[in-house]
Amino acid sequence: MDHYIAGTLIAAVFLLLFVVRRNDSKKPRKVSTTYKTQNDVFRSSVNAGKNGSPTDVIIVGAGVAGAALAHTLGKDGRRVHVIERDVTEPDRIVGELLQPGGYLKLVELGLEDCVEEIDAQQVLGYALFKDGKSTRLSYPLEKFHADVSGRSFHNGRFIQRMREKAASLPNVRLEQGTVTSLLEENGTIKGVQYKTKDGQEPRAYAPLTIVCDGCFSNLRRSLCKPKVDVPSCFVGLVLENCQLPFANHGHVILADPSPILFYPISSTEVRCLVDVPGQKVPSISNGEMANYLKTMVAPQVPPELHEAFISAVERGNIRTMPNRSMPADPQPTPGALLMGDAFNMRHPLTGGGMTVALSDIVVLRNLLKPLHDFNDAASLGRYLESFYTLRKPVASTINTLAGALYKVFSSSPDQARKEMRQACFDYLSLGGVFSTGPVALLSGLNPRPLSLVLHFFAVAIYGVGRLLLPFPSPKRMWIGARLISGASGIIFPIIKAEGVRQMFFPATIPAVYRAPPVED
Repeated sequence: MDHYIAGTLIAAVFLLLFVVRRNDSKKPRKVSTTYKTQNDVFRSSVNAGKNGSPTDVIIVGAGVAGAALAHTLGKDGRRVHVIERDVTEPDRIVGELLQPGGYLKLVELGLEDCVEEIDAQQVLGYALFKDGKSTRLSYPLEKFHADVSGRSFHNGRFIQRMREKAASLPNVRLEQGTVTSLLEENGTIKGVQYKTKDGQEPRAYAPLTIVCDGCFSNLRRSLCKPKVDVPSCFVGLVLENCQLPFANHGHVILADPSPILFYPISSTEVRCLVDVPGQKVPSISNGEMANYLKTMVAPQVPPELHEAFISAVERGNIRTMPNRSMPADPQPTPGALLMGDAFNMRHPLTGGGMTVALSDIVVLRNLLKPLHDFNDAASLGRYLESFYTLRKPVASTINTLAGALYKVFSSSPDQARKEMRQACFDYLSLGGVFSTGPVALLSGLNPRPLSLVLHFFAVAIYGVGRLLLPFPSPKRMWIGARLISGASGIIFPIIKAEGVRQMFFPATIPAVYRAPPVED
């Protein structure tokens, strides 16, 4: 009997020790923040992951893409370190109009409140002007909630709201610094070296580095094959205390030599962007620009805006910005990814840049969600190759439309191009599916490349029909043939740069079907 009692007591002691140990293992362990330096790599004295870094993702840049991505990944529980060159409010003349498709992505990411309390204006569509005539093109929003529309605002206010929201998360660290280089080891990006505002040059490490440092990126050459084109420049002005001909609409004037844009950016201000073809613009300092705007541009501005336009020119706060386009041509690199304007740009005529960036973030978030960590760089890199194809429906539609519309809307001495420009205006003026279809593409509400191509050539065929009716002549037939040829010469090179297979047949790309890496 004594043996049984002793055995029972010993078993009870072991059972008690097991329960205590199990409960202790369930408690969150406190990770030390003491670091030791070894071979220029900062390693935690307590294991914080296989790669020894307390950070899951480094994000370079906190613009629209970087700030939205930081909040999105932080909300999913990732430990995020954001390094931004300048954390003060930006002052830019682009990135001020968010299409309805982009607003829907903002809602999907839980960032819709970032367009509140910044005096953002609802945008319900576009007004198109040519030779004294105008037509209104409304967004097809009937099937959406009343809050869904475009938004226009001061770019800096919008970015600051997103930065504040991202930095409010306990696992997101926003730091001011200039990233000078990516740290590579055996073909894998391990982190970044950056310069702080007080001159120090620390290194930061993470299993995944996402570069979102904008259109002037100095890091993109390591991660893609950039082919940057600068077809024109924008000259920016702010008109004050004036009423647009069509309230809550963007205004596009088909001027000579290229379009002029107007849209509200606050309750009292209207942004004017004058497109100047080429990379050189008249000098602002010696008064050439003011003279150009008054003599060449002002006569083409709608009468309702003429006085406010002249006043804005005379105030002298004239800004310029090169319009860059760059097709996405990634060079997949383990441990790193490019996003935003650092990765892909299109002409800003259609205001599609932020929509593409936010759509890309949704795609990337969905890909990363099933992963527990990012420590297997090689497997993660192969898996994320699907990102480049999954983003194509939205990105390629908006990119192609922006490039094609800019060429069609710009004036040309060629008679066939003139006919194409007039045909586009008349086609959109028909209303019904002829306007809602193209506007749905432009707004990001219907990102279908095939629909884009069909509408584009429908415009060309409509233009030929106008030439041949009621009685065709050899000259008109020749112009019609050149119109079709010119239309093909506009859109097919853009599609080729985007990638025909990725754009129209993404299901044939093997990377799309790659499953998330399986942990050991």
